[in-house]
Amino acid sequence: MLLASGAAAAQETPNPNAPTANPTGAVTATQATPPADPTPDANANPDPTTTDTGVGEGTDIVVTGIRAGLAKSADIKRRSTLIVDSVSAEDVGKLPDVSIADSLARIPGVTAQRLEGRDQRLSIRGLGPDFSTTLLNGREQVTVGDNRGVEYDQYPSEFFRNVNVYKSADASLIAAGISGTVDLRMLRPLDQSQRVFAINARGQMNGIDNLNPDSSRYGYRASATYVDKFADDTLGIAVGVSATQTPSQNERYNAWGYNGTGTAADPYRLSGAKPYVQSNELKRYGAVATLEWQPSDNFHSTFDALYSKFKETQILRGIEFPLDGQARTADNPTGTVLSNTTVENGFLTAGTFSNVFAVQRNDYNRRDAENLSLGWNNDFTLGETTHFNVDASWSRATRTDFLLETNTGTGFAKSGLADTVRVTQNGDGTFSFAPTLDYTNTSIFKLTDPQGWGNNGTQQVVQSGFLNQPKFKDDLKSLRASLNGEFEGSVVKGWEVGANYSRRKKTSEYTSFFLCPRGAGTNCTLASGTPTSANVPAEAQLNSNIPLTYLGIPAMLTLDPLYLYNNSLNAAFDGRPGSLVRDNTVTENVYTGYAKLTVDGEVSGKALKGALGVQAIYTDQSSDGQIAGLTGGVVTIAPANEGAKFWRVLPSATFSVELIDGGYVKLGASRTMVRPRLDQERVTQDVSISPGNIGVQPVAVNPVFSSNGGNTSLRPYQSTNVDVSLEKYFGSGGGYVALSGYFKKLDDFVNPATTIPFDFSPLLSALTPAQQAQAIANGQQIGTISRPDNSGRGDILGAEATLSLPFRMVTSALDGFGAFVTGNYTQSTIRYANNPDPITLPGLSKWTGSGTIFFEKWGFQARANYRYRSSFLAEVAGLSANPTFRTARAEAILDAQIGYEFQDGPLRGFSIMAQGKNLTDRPFITYNTGERDQVIDYQRYGRDYYIGLTYKF
Repeated sequence: MLLASGAAAAQETPNPNAPTANPTGAVTATQATPPADPTPDANANPDPTTTDTGVGEGTDIVVTGIRAGLAKSADIKRRSTLIVDSVSAEDVGKLPDVSIADSLARIPGVTAQRLEGRDQRLSIRGLGPDFSTTLLNGREQVTVGDNRGVEYDQYPSEFFRNVNVYKSADASLIAAGISGTVDLRMLRPLDQSQRVFAINARGQMNGIDNLNPDSSRYGYRASATYVDKFADDTLGIAVGVSATQTPSQNERYNAWGYNGTGTAADPYRLSGAKPYVQSNELKRYGAVATLEWQPSDNFHSTFDALYSKFKETQILRGIEFPLDGQARTADNPTGTVLSNTTVENGFLTAGTFSNVFAVQRNDYNRRDAENLSLGWNNDFTLGETTHFNVDASWSRATRTDFLLETNTGTGFAKSGLADTVRVTQNGDGTFSFAPTLDYTNTSIFKLTDPQGWGNNGTQQVVQSGFLNQPKFKDDLKSLRASLNGEFEGSVVKGWEVGANYSRRKKTSEYTSFFLCPRGAGTNCTLASGTPTSANVPAEAQLNSNIPLTYLGIPAMLTLDPLYLYNNSLNAAFDGRPGSLVRDNTVTENVYTGYAKLTVDGEVSGKALKGALGVQAIYTDQSSDGQIAGLTGGVVTIAPANEGAKFWRVLPSATFSVELIDGGYVKLGASRTMVRPRLDQERVTQDVSISPGNIGVQPVAVNPVFSSNGGNTSLRPYQSTNVDVSLEKYFGSGGGYVALSGYFKKLDDFVNPATTIPFDFSPLLSALTPAQQAQAIANGQQIGTISRPDNSGRGDILGAEATLSLPFRMVTSALDGFGAFVTGNYTQSTIRYANNPDPITLPGLSKWTGSGTIFFEKWGFQARANYRYRSSFLAEVAGLSANPTFRTARAEAILDAQIGYEFQDGPLRGFSIMAQGKNLTDRPFITYNTGERDQVIDYQRYGRDYYIGLTYKF
């Protein structure tokens, strides 16, 4: 894909035979949609590869590849009123970028956070993935992720002709987001001029050698696409298949945090650390099919199907060192002791910790997911200018995780041999470790719970490992109908009314187990006689022990965690209230009605196009789950069901005026909304009853009753938006300059954790009569509930700039060279009602930029891209894989590629390409907010190299 930014919705004199509500419809010169079609296709220009050079009259140059992609995207932008950024494929089945997210991260106002070395979590105009929605051919999609944000790995990128990121609203754009709406567009076979059969194969190598002996740094990617037309070009089919095996290697460092106040007497001290080496392998298989039938000018039917199945395995091995976080005190006589310290500028840069009981980890994670999306669109012509359109779709995703931890140490609960560890700060903010013990010695290290951390809520368990097995199912069915037509003899050219019904149901199920050595005892409890340790079986030991030399550790015991799970460990169900209460189902029934008028004409001699519209949305949302609590060692569970119903009205207006030849002013104003995270709408509550707090002052901070959970009455985020874009185009070869500004006033912003008083009188029966009387006397039947609410308010202000410049527009001597440059600045102020200090929006970088230079001529192609983003609040996996937020350092990443396509002879249609990704080898780094020296996460993914072959028959 290649990218260009701007506004998208091809604008031509309306064709009386053209539908407007068809979310799968193509935008072509012979089948143009009326103004402000919210889902235009990249093929808006009937022949965008034949372009005016801008350097001479009557000179046409046929271009392909990079320049063709630029021409397509610029053509969509130029003829639109909606503000949009487009990414267009250079050819059928040919995507130079590694993923869709890679391409989108280069357009203005869009940034990506890397997960496992891959661009994944997109932010649009400073707002993270929770504030945008993703469509497939104009239809809302479900996700294999935990919430609403789509994970783009679930979509094989070879299947898409173009991707549009809409940043302004239109009444007929259903399920739009606040920050933007990403629309993935599959190709339409009837738009192709000839039969296409293309095959692609690509090999991959990670620049870091295998960090784990049971992993590989080599991968591949293969795809095939077939497109053809039959029955006098009234029936078209497009079929594609794809297979991918993507490896990644990750040198990881994670700090528990830092103790101290930053003075010479009380310097910042590392409380603990978890250095790991991680090897990932993503296997994905996908298939797509499109059947398009247009037997007459009065009927057009399109059926789409997309299936994707992927399996990702992750191997992690490392050592967790409890350090100053377990310092020896009167209350902790077995804690660590710090000596031989070096302090610089209030920071402990070196020191020796004794009495360290490290936890050695050999972990295995696996994710299996499937995604199915079906859509059927039918458009009927009822008269010369009237169309009736019906669209039905079904999107379904399932995911099952297997998250296995295994522990080894010198003895149970700090009863074994203690280590002495020298820690030294590195120049990048991480620490190196020099242990005294040999961590590969199986006569010292056993299967055990080295820290004695295991507890099932009522008593201690021997936790030699832990297993999480969450399951997610996301199902969305939708039915849409619309009617549109035209007016005669008026600047108001068209009208459209429609309705959409959708039902989304997401089910989350969580099951977890304590793992302990096999033998006597029940449920892994210590009191029942569960063995506190067991020898490491020889069969579990791999042939070589891996080093953690990047942090100074010579070697660690390298085991097969699956062998341990299947042969050496018993599993005990985790019945803690906090574990049981996580299961839930969230259901949303949404009814949307909309109406709009389209404008196309002249005002004072200037071309004016646009749309005025409104949406009315009725929501019936509910959640099923349970409320769990623990009192006197007894877990109580009660089913729960709650819901809410409400209306929202969302007006919108967009206008485009061509003030000079090729010079446009585009304006947009709208009211938009996006629904909160699905886990925030859950009904489940984890109730805690603490009889020991009866009579303890102050009662406000020592509640007898407290609860934590979701809020079924949570309303969507809402935003009032103003957008403006100034654009000047140079010829029709993809050259332009654009400057855009945007303002968003946010309300009903979700505060994820508001604490409010609540009357727990119905639960007083859990206390003894004497406790009840004392609690009531102290007013302690009133406890606290922590849950999300809509108490946030704020605004976002930003500007974007884009320059797309084929250098032949400057001089014909530079024909084939070009550049595409973008920049963005965003600032925000968001406040919660219970906190006057503004928060930092997750995913917001104040400054972002991207620059691409390229050469393409005579079959040769070369390109380099450099993108930058300033520091931002990143979402990372915290304790027990729960999401948490930390400040990420600024990063700049360089990618490059070079290739050649044979132009004639027996190899005509054959091309070869070499790519390099993350050539700067930039790590992902987070730190404590406001303290850049306090590094929390450091993840180095290495460079990735690719060699690809393509043959187009």
